[in-house]
Amino acid sequence: MNGTLNKVMLIGHLGDDVKMHYFDGGNCIGRFQLATNEVYINKTTNEKITSTEWHNLVVRNKAAEICEKYLSKGDKIYIEGRIKSRQWQAEDGTTKYTTEIQVTEFTFLTTKKETGNHKPNSDSESVKNTNFDATNEGLPINDLPF
Repeated sequence: MNGTLNKVMLIGHLGDDVKMHYFDGGNCIGRFQLATNEVYINKTTNEKITSTEWHNLVVRNKAAEICEKYLSKGDKIYIEGRIKSRQWQAEDGTTKYTTEIQVTEFTFLTTKKETGNHKPNSDSESVKNTNFDATNEGLPINDLPF
């Protein structure tokens, strides 16, 4: 195989609300952490062990606005994206590094805003299976034309 692949699929819970950053020209990004858990039994002690991994997620523009509107801390979400590492110079002159997941698709699995005392509106249902490929004209990628 000559090609390469950078694809991440995660299901987890938000560690905090989506933090938005706006730029000149109307673009924006949303950042949030996603927790995934691995549960196993220690064979020697029969103790149930839960190990949590934290992932830094980045969503852009319209996807970021949708996430900010519908997601809050604790909500469960499925995401697809790619790993991106970057570095920068801090104010003290040290080089900082981070690894993020650039989200390309997501599906809300549970949201507190939907499970509250009010019924979900039809607008929230329409964003549950969302793909942000501009060329698909609002259709899911797996939607066949026949």
